[in-house]
Amino acid sequence: MLDEPRSGRLASWGNALLAGLVSPDEAAHRIADDDAVHRVADLPGEEAPVGLTLALGRLRALGAVGLRVALPAPGHPLGLSGPPEFNARALEAEEAVLAAGAGVGLVPEIYEAGPEGGSGPDVHVEVVWHCLPVRDAPPADVPSLGEAERELAEALRDATEVLSKLDVAGAGPVAEAALEVYRARAEAGRQVLAPGYPPRAVRVLELAQRVGALIDIALEGGDEHGGAVSASEIAARAEALRPVERTARRAQVAAYNSAVEERERRRG
Repeated sequence: MLDEPRSGRLASWGNALLAGLVSPDEAAHRIADDDAVHRVADLPGEEAPVGLTLALGRLRALGAVGLRVALPAPGHPLGLSGPPEFNARALEAEEAVLAAGAGVGLVPEIYEAGPEGGSGPDVHVEVVWHCLPVRDAPPADVPSLGEAERELAEALRDATEVLSKLDVAGAGPVAEAALEVYRARAEAGRQVLAPGYPPRAVRVLELAQRVGALIDIALEGGDEHGGAVSASEIAARAEALRPVERTARRAQVAAYNSAVEERERRRG
């Protein structure tokens, strides 16, 4: 959970575009981020995959009034509304975007090329978003921002308690690298959401990402030769942290979806 989900970037900057707060080119640039290219396939009215700028315009023409995020996991269809085909594709990808008002959803498929074990500029990443029909129904298990913030406060305490039992410095380079990545992201003061989101959403998303970072560190810290804990202890820690991870995912979805929820409340 250290990495920002691509569905989050698509929903966040797509919502800013739909609200007229950013240009199509800026939205497309922010969504792609470090990826080489994003395309959208199977979009109604288009015979071939198209770029993000055209795709976002097409979604607006189809009636999209906002974009929602889904971050499902086995046994937890978080943010999904059906039908089964879309839910299955989203579960396989572990993320999706639903276009409210347009009756379609987008599921990413990632293609990577580059040296084995490479990262950063050494890896060429292309993303194809597959467009499928979705039901116009309330998304599953998405809390309000207030609920998410309250749940996260407790989840952070739980994650910190588990992490405190792990000697990160002695657990090997994986844990150390994860900790350094988290610190760098926290210190960078990056823009976690596009314009148009309430300050509370930014606060909730930042806290959810912090909890996610701590979970990653706790789960990866001893999973190497010479690690500080055994395989059975890693499994026990994973089981203990599963409710915390679930809470962090729910909070992420609540934050990304808050712009749409706020817009719908204003319309009454």
